[in-house]
Amino acid sequence: MMNGGPGGPRQARRARHEAAARVGLTDTSNGTPLPAFVPPSSAGGARFTFRLLWANARTTWHGFRRVLGLVWDANPGLTLALALLNLAQGFVPALRVWLSKLLVDAVVAAVTNGTGTAALPQVAALVLLQFAIGAFSNVASTASNICQQLLQEQVANRIQLLVMRHANELDLVFFERPQFYDLLQTVQREAAYRPVQMVQTAFMLIRQILTFVSLLALLVGLDWFIAVAALVAPIPAFISGARYGWHGYQLMRWQSPLRRMMNYLTNLLTTDIYNKEIKLFTLGDFFIERFSNLFRRYYVEMRALVIRRYVAGAAWSMLTVLTSGLTFLYVAYRTLAGAISVGGLTMYVQAADGVSQAFSAVLGALQSMYEHQLYLQTLFELLDFTPVVRAPAHPIPFGRPIQQGIEFRNVTYTYEGKDEPALDDVSFCIEPGETVAIVGHNGAGKTTLVKLLARLYDPQSGQVLIDGHDVREYDPDALRNEFGVLFQDYVSYQFSARENIGVGRVEHLDEMPAITDAAVKSGASSVIEALPQGYDTVLGKWFDGGVNLSGGEWQKVALGRAFMRQAQILILDEPSAALDAKAEYELFSRMRELAHGRTAIFISHRFSTVRRADRILVFEHGRLIESGTHDELVALGGRYAELFNLQAASYR
Repeated sequence: MMNGGPGGPRQARRARHEAAARVGLTDTSNGTPLPAFVPPSSAGGARFTFRLLWANARTTWHGFRRVLGLVWDANPGLTLALALLNLAQGFVPALRVWLSKLLVDAVVAAVTNGTGTAALPQVAALVLLQFAIGAFSNVASTASNICQQLLQEQVANRIQLLVMRHANELDLVFFERPQFYDLLQTVQREAAYRPVQMVQTAFMLIRQILTFVSLLALLVGLDWFIAVAALVAPIPAFISGARYGWHGYQLMRWQSPLRRMMNYLTNLLTTDIYNKEIKLFTLGDFFIERFSNLFRRYYVEMRALVIRRYVAGAAWSMLTVLTSGLTFLYVAYRTLAGAISVGGLTMYVQAADGVSQAFSAVLGALQSMYEHQLYLQTLFELLDFTPVVRAPAHPIPFGRPIQQGIEFRNVTYTYEGKDEPALDDVSFCIEPGETVAIVGHNGAGKTTLVKLLARLYDPQSGQVLIDGHDVREYDPDALRNEFGVLFQDYVSYQFSARENIGVGRVEHLDEMPAITDAAVKSGASSVIEALPQGYDTVLGKWFDGGVNLSGGEWQKVALGRAFMRQAQILILDEPSAALDAKAEYELFSRMRELAHGRTAIFISHRFSTVRRADRILVFEHGRLIESGTHDELVALGGRYAELFNLQAASYR
């Protein structure tokens, strides 16, 4: 069947490509669908392979230079030692082959001439020299393995730190893309060990070139076509391996979302925060079966590629085996004809076999470097992402205290992949020290507003201003230092109680008076003081000695972090969501005291909380539809009054 025919490979590729677009298997860099996994048999043959290798040769070289810099920065001494140890072993095989010839010729000559044991000193010297070379090779190989292992650990640590630091600089929107998690998972799986392997492969490439050249010099004394045969025989296996290496990389990219879902299912069944609901809903077997089905899909495609790759490699390797056999036959014939000594027979056979093996190793090293570079593209792809939310070249200082307040001026923001804006031409002002409540249905844009204020996003149009300056004029870190925030999906750190609150202002992590004061304000002090080791008790059950808290207790601790900030702007996103009625009353009866001297913004669905605010902003479908005090909005009889009456009716 021809490629363009009905049901042919071309149509199959098109179908897979369209399927990739449907399920969201997209490239992490530009959002276009990933190339579908194409079976090597339909890839276009040798012309495709040579074009592919030529197109990626420069990329591999530039990738290697970048990887070498990464490894060198991790530990220059170990990198240099690894290079020298590999180079030092480059001439060892040729020396061994040459000494074998001398040793065999010396023994044969002694037997032929009848000198017997008189030749023993010469033979012993040659054996001793062989031992010295073998011992050197063994020591150098051991030292090389030590250097590689130690360097591996340091490079893995360096890459992990690079990824963590870069992730810390990336915009929040980057973490809201599914493709980010595919990319990050690939980096964590592949990039930790491949840089050192790529550099070691490059050093081994030079080593094998030296071995190849030195053995070829010995082989030149025979016949030119023997050398040519030894060179040509490994090439088909190399071409086959290069093709399958590229397809293996494409398969990895294609299957990345599938593997990420498998990891997610594993995480669901092995993490404490999910265990309770999974057991109550008896979901364990369902998730296990789903994992098994995904693995079967993954395994079928992976198995097909692995079998084809190794069968093809073994088949082409038979050409090398055949060449070695014919070479031995030819050299044996020349020896029987008296043209070559027995030692020469040994040398030429070993040299021919060594040249073939060294050339195969050179081609294999090139193939491995190419394959390593393909996988390491994901690391550099991640590191090359640049944040959009960045500090200006000349940031202005943030004023203390805030004089003019906060202003949203015609702000519009639309999330990636959405048609409807989360905020649509929103304008309002908040005076310094004012307490403002924001209400509206889920998806009305309330939390988006807070994220824009803290410059986690930048609006597509309009301005967010503090003290008359666009927030983009401030350094983002300096701006965020002025916010004390408690989101509804707060983080439960598996640290000590002291650290859980202290990370709200890490520079004061060891100042217990500040930590206890924040705990008192949030209502967490009574919870913490009742723990076995008080503020030194580890919270959560992930580590030894940890104590778990209820949802409301965790929220009080998280609220303590917000008060630890001593920031000018306090933002509470559903702060009473996990509190009981008494705790909620206690918290908001002190809200004015806690917000004294600060601008306070809180988002809540509970109107018992909302009515305490100086002013209430009502959002619907991303637009500000009402603004005023509780009494003013109830008297207005609009959307707020409707929502308030609905909730109040449930208490009657």
